[in-house]
Amino acid sequence: MDDSSDTALKESSPDGQMHREAAMPPQQDSMAAAQEDGALGNAAAAAPQRAPGELEERSDAPSRVWGAQPGLLFQGEKQSCHPLSLSWALGYNSSLAVHSIEDGMLLYVCAHTVVVHDVLGSRQHHLQGHANAISCLCVSEDRRWVATADQGPDPLVIIWDAFSGIPVRTIFDSHAGSGVCAIAISRDAKCLVTISAGMVQRVCMWRWTYPDESPVCYVELSPEFGFQDFVIFNPQNPYEFVSNSKTQVIFYLWGDAGLQYSTPPLTKQTFGSTVGHFTQSAFHFNATQVLTGTSAGKVVVWDVERKRGLAKEPQGRLRGMKATKLVPMQEESLTVLLVLESCIVTGDVRGQVKFYNGHLQLLACSDHSGTGPIQSISFSKTPSDPPGASSTSSHPFAARNFILSTSDATVLRVATDGTDFEKVMKEAKKAVTAIACHPQQSWLAMGSHCGLLKVWDYKQLQLLVSRIFSSAGVQCLSYDPAGSFLATGLTDGSVHVLDAISLLSCCEVFRFSRGPITHVQFSHDSEYLATADEKYAVTVYKRVLQNERRCWEHLAGLHSHYKPIRSILFGIQLDGSEPRLLSLGEDRQLIEYDLSSSSKDQLVVLHRHRVEQAAVPLCLAWYPHFSTESFILTANSCYKMKLYNATTKMCRKTLLGPTYGSPLEKMQILPKSAAEPQKRYLAYITKDKVGLQILPVDGNPHKSSAFICHPDGASDLAISYDGRYIFTAGGSDRTVLKWEVNLNALEAAASLGGEDLVPFYRLLDGGQDGEFFRIAFNSSLIDMTELEDYFYYVQLRSHGIDMLESRQVSMYIPLEEIPSVMRAMGFYPSEEEIEEMINEVKFSEFVDTGEQVTKINLRDFIKLYINHRPAFGLSMKTIRQAFQVLGYENENGDKVIDRGDLLSLLQCRGEHMMEDELALCLSALLGRHPMGGRSDLDVCDPSGAAALMEEEIPEQITAERFTAGILGLSIAEPEKRTVK
Repeated sequence: MDDSSDTALKESSPDGQMHREAAMPPQQDSMAAAQEDGALGNAAAAAPQRAPGELEERSDAPSRVWGAQPGLLFQGEKQSCHPLSLSWALGYNSSLAVHSIEDGMLLYVCAHTVVVHDVLGSRQHHLQGHANAISCLCVSEDRRWVATADQGPDPLVIIWDAFSGIPVRTIFDSHAGSGVCAIAISRDAKCLVTISAGMVQRVCMWRWTYPDESPVCYVELSPEFGFQDFVIFNPQNPYEFVSNSKTQVIFYLWGDAGLQYSTPPLTKQTFGSTVGHFTQSAFHFNATQVLTGTSAGKVVVWDVERKRGLAKEPQGRLRGMKATKLVPMQEESLTVLLVLESCIVTGDVRGQVKFYNGHLQLLACSDHSGTGPIQSISFSKTPSDPPGASSTSSHPFAARNFILSTSDATVLRVATDGTDFEKVMKEAKKAVTAIACHPQQSWLAMGSHCGLLKVWDYKQLQLLVSRIFSSAGVQCLSYDPAGSFLATGLTDGSVHVLDAISLLSCCEVFRFSRGPITHVQFSHDSEYLATADEKYAVTVYKRVLQNERRCWEHLAGLHSHYKPIRSILFGIQLDGSEPRLLSLGEDRQLIEYDLSSSSKDQLVVLHRHRVEQAAVPLCLAWYPHFSTESFILTANSCYKMKLYNATTKMCRKTLLGPTYGSPLEKMQILPKSAAEPQKRYLAYITKDKVGLQILPVDGNPHKSSAFICHPDGASDLAISYDGRYIFTAGGSDRTVLKWEVNLNALEAAASLGGEDLVPFYRLLDGGQDGEFFRIAFNSSLIDMTELEDYFYYVQLRSHGIDMLESRQVSMYIPLEEIPSVMRAMGFYPSEEEIEEMINEVKFSEFVDTGEQVTKINLRDFIKLYINHRPAFGLSMKTIRQAFQVLGYENENGDKVIDRGDLLSLLQCRGEHMMEDELALCLSALLGRHPMGGRSDLDVCDPSGAAALMEEEIPEQITAERFTAGILGLSIAEPEKRTVK
């Protein structure tokens, strides 16, 4: 539907305003009907209620969807060819409904995944396809089709076959730029309605069995109607549906006149009584009325307003609806309202489920007080009479079990009589921020901000023990190396040392931190316990014996950082078995503490090292031993991983890390494999992904793999004691995911990326066939273009350009020439980066040979260039950010820097330049270099440079002028996505 038809036709009506949107009417001719019977979705799946014979005539192979039967989902053994595969999901999105697919089988949402959970069989099947957190879902009447939608970049609507787990249709960009906040499917499962989450909401009608990428009709709603977050179809008419916000109920009809809607008013004055906020709506089984529950414990009855002289409304015309009754049901807020055959069912904030007849007279009540406000009620698909009961009943609800979910993350299974119930799930109702794996058992400890601490056996799939901290939430967890104790850091700054089995406190509660505990760690011998908090302090506790019991007492604390602490890490002294402690902060300080010299209330700092110049260090780990030299591994905000000598803290290597949308937030080394102890691997999380990295790190992007785990942000990472599983916590999504590790798949993917330098060649501009580099695969020689020229030119310079004798050309250049070639290739390193690059090559063989390297060949240079250059190049966004900080806004509204201020900054701040050095560099950049662009400062004459700068550089410099006019760089703007 084009924009020209997007004009609402409004007509006056006593019930308020009626609106009509021009749109495609329902298909009624025989050709459209035949098209409906034969149309397939994106996954070549058939529409509901289609004859199997028709599909067989159109396809040579039987459809997996058509052959699917209930129970097929869990038949056969799951096999994955991915390095990481989702094995189990703990927790769920308690703000969305939990559906009963079969008796004992639940369907719910966990972050971006739909979980089909066989409770009795302790099995899960995961429907994965969304990249954003799922925001809404619905299930068809026959429980065959599941529709899910999300919010965020590139939102999706996916329709799944619940029998086979296959996505049969994917709708891309259904509501680009906002996503979907409400969704419903018609009773015949052929129509779908979605409501966008934007400021101006769009209501779209889809016939999802058609291959069309656009809705058959839509309307845009005025913000005055409130945020419509609930929608439901009329079970007796797939072209009629109703939605509601907290303040407005809207009725819709799709007919020959397009998609029409009406917005009847209802205020306190209508019935002279408080209405409250609308919660949910449902169509009465009498086919004329609609019911809406409210937060005041009342039900609004909407009915067709009869016009004088008309026995009934014309066919295809939207009926005028009017609030005819406001029925007080109870004092507590109604949170759920639905119709089950000839019964009306409500759920409220006290945990009560009530059943009413068509006249809203109470029939029965199922009280579950203490479970929290009811979020959803889902009845079993078929009646299941209890033993001894008759096959017929006066009340349809009496023969159906139902699933009850609450906003406090509790799921109950209620039996047919309404009194017998069992707790299926009790999960965290606030953010899950801390997880830790036991060092010897298959136990996973999980902590939440609601104070819930649970220990779960991830092999037996059962809860072992739990505890509630009523005063504060759990922020971090750590087992001691022997697995006897569990240290728990809380949001109120307290530290609890618990027995690992009973979760009872083993010693006094420590309250020495002024802010929430962010990190907690035991030393390898459990002699020390260290914590870090949000007030940038590190606190150390020392083990003592009290009454022949082992416990810890406070040793000392220190505000050692001035920005958030990212990691604390215990290690072992290289010349002994004494523990050593390090902390890494966003202030770029790597601090080592002298534990042996520390005394009561005095924590001694042994060394402080600034580990970054511009990037922010984010995480820290001990690097496995691949040589005689010991290293500390860090990852920073610029997607780089760095190796520091464990003793001198000298940066020994800079390497390109995983580049999957956001830098590494946390990382851990996987335990050694008994089968292949020489192979080591690294597990990590980024902002929203979990990944694996083959060690040693060398910058090869094919040695890393990552998968979306928590779209709204991963908060913690843990690895099982045998390295077979990785666990991730989702923070605000209140879930923990268990990932099965397949290292063979990771190794296979790395080998497919190429050997030796092939993966690095592809990272050069233009790849292997670009102007920088070109490889002749049919020979052992490497044919180079621009890069080869740089190497030859550097050799000419080192020998002297005016030299007439024959020169011996080689593929090596002196280390001193590395900066020149780097700049020629468009990478402009700082002086500190130059020093790190040269030291990296110079000392690369020193531990083994005792000699320093003085030259570098082309192959090593390519690796050095790939690993040290910015991961994504220089962008205009970065330059503009610098101008935002350093500049000011001129009269035209542009951010500018005065010429004098720029020159002063270059000479006085950071790695400041001498005046003659600055003049010569600017002369070269502006094309006035006396030697045709050579960078030898000692052979250039700086005279006249000041006048040149005044002539060539304007008084006010913009980011664009600085980039193109001074630096001479052509930086393309990122493509802007067009939102339709």
